[in-house]
Amino acid sequence: MKKIFVMGSALTLALAMTSCKSSESAYKKAYEKAQAQQQIASPTPVQHQTPVQQTTVVTPVQQTTTPVTPAQDTNVPVRTEAVTLVSGAGLKAYSVVVASMSVPANATTLANKLTVAGYSPRVVKTEVNGGTWYRVVATTFDTKAEAVASRAALEGQYQGAWLLYAK
Repeated sequence: MKKIFVMGSALTLALAMTSCKSSESAYKKAYEKAQAQQQIASPTPVQHQTPVQQTTVVTPVQQTTTPVTPAQDTNVPVRTEAVTLVSGAGLKAYSVVVASMSVPANATTLANKLTVAGYSPRVVKTEVNGGTWYRVVATTFDTKAEAVASRAALEGQYQGAWLLYAK
């Protein structure tokens, strides 16, 4: 009796496993059907007897910048930290920080690159959770609106740039 039960179970299992295979032809048929429907939906272009020359007109695009209004700058978060100036000129109320590093030499290297790019960077030091961090400040301003506009310009090159309000 056990032998018949085991043989029946094995046969049932084998049939179940082989019948579950997906058929490649079914996928092919579905693909062909979708292609046919797509061709019906989009008519084929009419072929011209004479060749048609295409001309491309390029018009220059003039870039404009939209000034940031005081209402827009309220949505930008500002961190307030007590910082000590390590290098560069003094800080104003709002600064744009482009990097935070734990190694002062790395911060100085980035500040030198910013100087070459035409900025007047500063390196400031702060204590966070018992560790010392060196913030690289690219620009500094008296008003938040100016800092927000500068951050928007720098964010394309320095992802994660943020605003600092120095205590």
